[in-house]
Amino acid sequence: LQYGIVLDAGSSHTAMFVYKWPADKENDTGVVSEHSMCDVEGPGISSYSSNPLAAGTSLEHCLNQALRDVPKEKHAGTPLYLGATAGMRLLNIADAQVSDAVLRAVAATLKTYPFDFRGAKILSGEEEGVFGWVTANYLLENFIKRGWLGEWIQPQKKTLGAMDFGGASTQITFETRDTIESPRNEVMLKLYGQAYKVYTHSFLCYGRDQVLKRLLSKFLQAESYQETVSHPCWPVGYNKSLLLSSIYDSPCTEKERPGLALNTTVTLVGTGNGNLCALHVSKLFDFINCSFSHCSFDGVFQPKVSGNFIAFSAFFYTVDFIQTVMGRPVHLPSDLKDAAETICATSWSELLLKAPKLEKRLPDYCAVSTFVYLLTTKGYSFNNHSFPNIAFQKKAGETSIGWALGYMLNLTNMIPAEKPSSHKSMLYNYWVILILLFVVTTLTSLVTAICLLRHSKSSII
Repeated sequence: LQYGIVLDAGSSHTAMFVYKWPADKENDTGVVSEHSMCDVEGPGISSYSSNPLAAGTSLEHCLNQALRDVPKEKHAGTPLYLGATAGMRLLNIADAQVSDAVLRAVAATLKTYPFDFRGAKILSGEEEGVFGWVTANYLLENFIKRGWLGEWIQPQKKTLGAMDFGGASTQITFETRDTIESPRNEVMLKLYGQAYKVYTHSFLCYGRDQVLKRLLSKFLQAESYQETVSHPCWPVGYNKSLLLSSIYDSPCTEKERPGLALNTTVTLVGTGNGNLCALHVSKLFDFINCSFSHCSFDGVFQPKVSGNFIAFSAFFYTVDFIQTVMGRPVHLPSDLKDAAETICATSWSELLLKAPKLEKRLPDYCAVSTFVYLLTTKGYSFNNHSFPNIAFQKKAGETSIGWALGYMLNLTNMIPAEKPSSHKSMLYNYWVILILLFVVTTLTSLVTAICLLRHSKSSII
């Protein structure tokens, strides 16, 4: 086996993925799979802006696991990548020098390991969206698959759209035949000899954590930054005191920063008002201004959604909570809306009884469920006909869906632009045919022998 390692440095945390594939793998096979993964303890690397060296140190536990997961003799030939996403994009906006310092610290740590380190970089939102789309369709064999005789087949099935919902941004990517009126949202790909016209857009500040910060800012604004402020999206019985600095430490909220000292403490008290929560969440979007024939929101062009979609990351975790903890199905937009309203109306004590292990995230499921409902329906325009085409999934088989695998496949040129060669498949075909001939000959000989034996027995009688 050969191995590859990708560190997904997200805004809220970092995950390490170790991938494996047969050593005799040609560029045109679809057999890369997840060997193991490791969640880095602590927050994302962007949170180490005041202590960049600690960003590198934070990765050591998972990198040490990689030393064990990858056989020692393979270390030197194993490519190692780190890709940072929206958290670092935001830090880069706030202070480019600090974001460079964090990346340098991380790279310095990665270079001390015996792997083939090939760089640490910040991905653009479009790259994040497209690599997630590539990962999902690669794993589900929508680009190419091996036939039962070993030949490479391009399945006559459509690709899946991909929807990612991280801590600081959300992405939507799908193949379309429509005209893409905004050039920055169009990506032309050639994979295995097939051309794909793909629409993609990444919405910075629309990830889970940043949405929650923006909501907090709206509630404080609504009540003129009083010492105690009601929070309609938090459950009744839940309240928390926060420093203003924890809300206004992001480029997503800094324009709303009040004149008060950032070390001022405010107390937010949950009121569990689903309708008021939905009203505030809807104000995070601009559904009105659009200079194209059709927009999702914030004036961003989007063609009509079509075909099947896979929604992962926080999309999956939100819907999984609704289905497993709240015990509610999610088939239609109305199911999602009703479930969000039910969560909002559930008291803090009731939620704790239902899911004590999720205590840290429990207060925010009302807001996040409402956001997912508004994003998919009012934002992306999924309706009763198209919403059932969304599969909320974490993995395809045993491999996590996200941008990391698509990123590695791209950087290692494992998905060629041209059609796969048939040479190896033909050799494989000959072996299959020989085995089939051997089986048929053996079965024929056995049947003949049995018939002769029976015939000889009947002759003796």
